[in-house]
Amino acid sequence: MHPFHYEQPQELGSSVDRVSRAQEASFLAGGTGLLDLMKLGVETPALLVDVRKLPLAQIQELPDGGVRLGALARNSDVAHHPLIRERYPVLSEALLAGASGQIRNMATVGGNIMQRTRCSYFRDTSTPCNKRTPGSGCSALEGINRGHAVLGVSESCIATHPSDMCVPLAALGATVRIQGPKGERTVPFTDFHLLPGTTPQRETVLEHGELVLSVDVPALPAAKRSLYIKVRDRASYAFALTSVAAILEVEGGVIRQVRLALGGVGTKPWRALAAEQKLMGQAPSPPLYREAAQAALEGAKAREHNGFKVELAQRTIVRALTTLGGRS
Repeated sequence: MHPFHYEQPQELGSSVDRVSRAQEASFLAGGTGLLDLMKLGVETPALLVDVRKLPLAQIQELPDGGVRLGALARNSDVAHHPLIRERYPVLSEALLAGASGQIRNMATVGGNIMQRTRCSYFRDTSTPCNKRTPGSGCSALEGINRGHAVLGVSESCIATHPSDMCVPLAALGATVRIQGPKGERTVPFTDFHLLPGTTPQRETVLEHGELVLSVDVPALPAAKRSLYIKVRDRASYAFALTSVAAILEVEGGVIRQVRLALGGVGTKPWRALAAEQKLMGQAPSPPLYREAAQAALEGAKAREHNGFKVELAQRTIVRALTTLGGRS
């Protein structure tokens, strides 16, 4: 492993200041993603600033009825928290569908939304990868790309965003609170992750030295009727081939509110706005669900091995809507 220095400041301000002043410094929280990449030689920080003692692990109700997830809240704690299970079952289900129990006990909210792709070429330092080494090329374009993205791709990168938790957060319209050397700011969750374009090495809007403080989930009564469906190669401990976070409210025989987001098919957590527009104000029916699913995958660009994801994602959307519609 590449040698590095380790520090553990006791205050938020000194932690942000320490990383912002050292170009090759990184924050360390749960470490479930970063330490793996350091062992592989993909990440080579010269300084690790451990933030685990900062007071950022709270899960608390906000005055407007929303819930604040501290950046250091453990994934297991969020998944089993009564507020989350009652108000946002889609978020609890997504967390429990991700990783193993041991990893969920270590992984944090901040680390989850910052986790990097599981593209095998990204993690193999002997192969070209524009995300790891800008300008070197993308091995996945003509390589084994069965697990890669079909939405939001570019000629520079087709790596899939791996998170389960981020999919419902996109559907719920969460926001991310960030602390940096210039102060605090808030970013809509759907704007937090960036499309690869010609700069796939830049994955989020975070500037160097900025630290995620929390993810705020807004009050959304309709989210009590929500679910997360994940399709994968094996029953547990596998990343999504496709996944759907769905929220559906039907009143008087008409869809009054709907939220859809996709995982496993996009280069970022993918809010399916075109599908939502197809559904809003309409009477729920299987033909309408299929029409919405087609709209959600419109513009998908498949490669040699991942074309099956388009139909698989559409079928998963229809299954999610049918299940929720049947509960109305």
